[in-house]
Amino acid sequence: MLNAELIMWTPIAEQISQATGQPFRVRDRRPVGGGCINQATALSDGDRTYFVKVNTPVQVEMFAAEAIALEQLYATQTIRVPQPICWGCTDRHSFIAMEWLEFGRGDAAAWERMGEQLAALHRWRGAEQFGWERNNTIGSTPQINTWTETWPDFFAIERIGYQLRLAKRKGGQFPDTDRVIAVIRDRLADHQPQPSLLHGDLWSGNAACTVAGEPVIIDPATYWGDREADLAMTELFGGFPAAFYRGYNQAWPLDSGYPQRKALYNLYHVLNHFNLFGGGYGSQASRTLEQLLR
Repeated sequence: MLNAELIMWTPIAEQISQATGQPFRVRDRRPVGGGCINQATALSDGDRTYFVKVNTPVQVEMFAAEAIALEQLYATQTIRVPQPICWGCTDRHSFIAMEWLEFGRGDAAAWERMGEQLAALHRWRGAEQFGWERNNTIGSTPQINTWTETWPDFFAIERIGYQLRLAKRKGGQFPDTDRVIAVIRDRLADHQPQPSLLHGDLWSGNAACTVAGEPVIIDPATYWGDREADLAMTELFGGFPAAFYRGYNQAWPLDSGYPQRKALYNLYHVLNHFNLFGGGYGSQASRTLEQLLR
């Protein structure tokens, strides 16, 4: 590797060594898919490989939140997530290192197990309110997780209200935010779910199966919320295989009214995509808002 590359990777390798208690010296690296936000790399010493995401130093809190989320999800022992190894800063970068998992093509049985295991995660008890212990990110957008007693208040204010205010600052022509918040509170008033530990960003790119067929979820934007919010997003960008939904509903059937709430929950992600990428997501959000306010 060139000297500049050594300068970048050596301090990260040193922190991996300290975290694992085993010497780790980078002998091979290769870029891998890791989303559009971070530089993702497989680092290997010839025997062990780690998945490392790198960004600018100011993003260290994003990686800290991801590591905490992965630790909490891992601790439930319900569905597999990559175990975080270490995270922090070097002189020039922030980073997170986690275990390397080899992904393959999951069959119908694997996707059915994923549905069952996600239901087990959602049944995990640990919070009496909605939110999380800290703010995190959804993509690169801040995600506000202020503890809130009721789900209608949390979703209306911290999810849709926050995204709408960001969207208007970016030039989006959307209805009055306070009016939207009031309507969402009213629409969800009779729906009082128990707080579930959510993945938070569960589209098809964040779910996979290992070569051994074990379901895995990655890149969480975790918080305690309505389990339906996770299920709704699985249907937003292409959807998951039918076996996944079969497994979930066999383990924990969805509540009545989910088909009507699904579009409302996905409005959060559509607005976020408008804030991140612009384009046609604004029109998609407007159509949902028009239906909501009828």
